[in-house]
Amino acid sequence: MPNSELMPIGVFARRSGLTSSALRFYADSGLLPPAEVDPVSGYRYYGADQVARATALRQLREITMPLAAVEAVLDAGAGAAARLLDEYVAKIVEDAATARQKAAVIKSVLGGNVPGVVIAMLKGPVLADAVEQVLTATAHEPGMAVLAGLHIEVSHEAITLTATDRYRLSTRTLVPARSAEQTWAGTVDGDDLRTALATVRCSALVRIEAVPHGIWLRVPEREDRHCRLLPEDFPDHRLMLASLGEISTRVTVSKDLLLRALEEHPGERVGLYVSDHGVNIRPSNDEHPSVQLPATVTGGALHIRFEMTTLYPAVSTAIGPDVMLDLRGYDGPVTIRSADRGDLTTLAMPVKVDHSS
Repeated sequence: MPNSELMPIGVFARRSGLTSSALRFYADSGLLPPAEVDPVSGYRYYGADQVARATALRQLREITMPLAAVEAVLDAGAGAAARLLDEYVAKIVEDAATARQKAAVIKSVLGGNVPGVVIAMLKGPVLADAVEQVLTATAHEPGMAVLAGLHIEVSHEAITLTATDRYRLSTRTLVPARSAEQTWAGTVDGDDLRTALATVRCSALVRIEAVPHGIWLRVPEREDRHCRLLPEDFPDHRLMLASLGEISTRVTVSKDLLLRALEEHPGERVGLYVSDHGVNIRPSNDEHPSVQLPATVTGGALHIRFEMTTLYPAVSTAIGPDVMLDLRGYDGPVTIRSADRGDLTTLAMPVKVDHSS
């Protein structure tokens, strides 16, 4: 390679984001040997075509990938490299979740080994289904960890599960197998609960105990599961529920027919045109035909639009063959629940519709 195309180690370090000492280390380890070494001075020179490999090496080390794994990724083809990277990240995530769980248990023990207070006794399959349904309304957002949690409120007669991602709010009330020893409320980490669902679902009866910093799910003849409490305050959903406007239109429609229409809908947003004739589901343009669904409608005609990611989960988790939609104008929260069972309720926010035309 002509000397004009080579750059000394200091220049190459600035181009790649690696320090000169790191470049020497990677050269000695065989990961990134220089293009040329001056036999007299020992100065190392690198080629411009080595910048991409050096940059990738730096990025891989920034996610703490071991040298052997780095070498495998750098020397693999694009497809194999992507697979190796995915496998490594998945392992990191799995290890982090395990460490987080163990740390939560240790924290509970270090808190003085305070005995847990039984706050609920529930059938495992019922609890698992309820948690799974309500957790569809969670979201992971930086700086708002509480949106990924499940808020649990326990009274002597019932246990209420609530979650919200700001665009949906789902809540379900369960009747415990045994009355609680005392009232209790807290927001539990949703990912911890998801991890515990398989164990909970296979247990005839689950005893929920409240301890400092978390809850224990006690399951006979299986490994008990610990779930962390989130320190942030849960949004004041009761105030929001109490301030809901009056219902202007009520729609009862087949859950299966509505879900099928949504699944076949071509766009990311869906418009519902409600009238005496039923519910007409229209795309945002005229390139695709609309779908007319039979429905029982009371109240005025209405055009309302949703993000598909908001409406579909709310409908899919509803219990029973028919769903009821209580509409509060084109811009108010919509209550979605079973037409004959009210123990799972979801509020879904529509998107703004331009009515100027």
